[in-house]
Amino acid sequence: MAMEFIVAIELGSSKITGIAGKKNLDDSISILAVAKEDSTSCIRKGVVYNIDKTVLCIGNIIKKLEIILKTKIAHVYVGVGGQSIHSIKNVIVKDLAVETIVTQEMVNELMDANRSMSYPEQEILDAATQEYKVDAQYQIDPVGIQCTRLEGNFLNILWRKTFYRNLNKCFDQAGIAIAEMYLAPLALADSVLTETEKRSGCVLVDLGAGTTTVSVYHKNILRHIAVIPIGGNNITKDIATLQIDEQDAEKMKVRYGSAYTNNNDIDNTLQLPIDQDRSIENHKFIEIVEARVGEIIENVWFQVPNEFADKLLGGIIITGGGSNMKEIETAFRNHTHIEKIRTAKFVTQTINSANAEITAQDGTMNTILSLLEKGEMNCAGEEITNDLFNTSESKHTFTTADLHKTPRSMTATLGTGVVQTEAEKMKAEEEARRKKEEEKKEEHRITEEKILREAQIRKQQYSQVHERFQKLYEEDHRRRRLNFYPL
Repeated sequence: MAMEFIVAIELGSSKITGIAGKKNLDDSISILAVAKEDSTSCIRKGVVYNIDKTVLCIGNIIKKLEIILKTKIAHVYVGVGGQSIHSIKNVIVKDLAVETIVTQEMVNELMDANRSMSYPEQEILDAATQEYKVDAQYQIDPVGIQCTRLEGNFLNILWRKTFYRNLNKCFDQAGIAIAEMYLAPLALADSVLTETEKRSGCVLVDLGAGTTTVSVYHKNILRHIAVIPIGGNNITKDIATLQIDEQDAEKMKVRYGSAYTNNNDIDNTLQLPIDQDRSIENHKFIEIVEARVGEIIENVWFQVPNEFADKLLGGIIITGGGSNMKEIETAFRNHTHIEKIRTAKFVTQTINSANAEITAQDGTMNTILSLLEKGEMNCAGEEITNDLFNTSESKHTFTTADLHKTPRSMTATLGTGVVQTEAEKMKAEEEARRKKEEEKKEEHRITEEKILREAQIRKQQYSQVHERFQKLYEEDHRRRRLNFYPL
């Protein structure tokens, strides 16, 4: 019996993770394989900066997974995240000559116009519809309402074009087809937030190694997203300024680090051991850690739009590796003055696994698990029947372009968190250009036919006038003859 499984890959600042899982009939997911590669030499702040090394890491992960699964991997699901991802509001207006009932086609036209917006050096990854303004009234769904002015309010999610292209290039060069690309923060939100939290208003904070991602929801709609280029690694580097190796600094952060310490609990005489020969003063260590944690939280709160700051009835939800720091919830309460703080240690889906990193439920695997849950297409290729340790190159049947031969319209993926691959985007753009050329040709044909008809009408009218004048001339000439030669 042929295997069926989903494969997802997350490119993080500290590691690239690959995971394979099978979806069961009861909607649970059974984890079949997990593989990791250190990414510190190729991923920075969540984005690719060394393509060759990233390609190598992706290839190694695929090989590791294939050995465990004893099956070739045909394609994978990929998460998009990292530095420079941010949202920007945009308004598209359609003025109508007379009162008109809004149709779905009119709404789609607004969506298409929004997605066709151009931002210097920025790529539109997705767009979330905020609401529509029908004349003076705001509506979630304007279809069927009569108006003279239709306004669409959108939230465009942008990323640097170079980051987008580099990510696509890595998988192309690795020979791995992309089944789907998802905005990792949106996939994560769907897996750790409750419907109540999204509806009542909340902030999701993903505390990563190189970045901190902030997503604001209200009335079940994404209202703002931003990636702050500081994370847990910055705390480690700050500790390392005390003349400590970064590896030792990381160990000390994990062991002693606390996001908040009550002043009454600080022992100014205490020395924290680095190794057998060295130690640092406890109060200095606390000051360094709390200063950076405070900076991160202040930056998080700065990203919350003023119009939603007092509408966060769902509170703040913390996740990611940084959420494991002691007293992190207390630190958030102190800096934001939001009392309702929750740490999402695991996804809401039922996950069956014996893997220690997954069963730990410490928030570090939430994003990759959320990407796995999004997958729907079977990623299994042909079964590997030869020696498992055969080091020959895997030959994958499909390319990303093959999987997306028929490009989807921009409206098809709007607000879903789906990011079109570069191959699909190029096909869609080519299809749009072809349609535009056909429309221009059709307009040209209609114009020529109109000109020809008008010319024929003018010719006919000229002939009629000429005929009338000819008749008048002949009649006048006849009368003149009769007058000149009277009977």
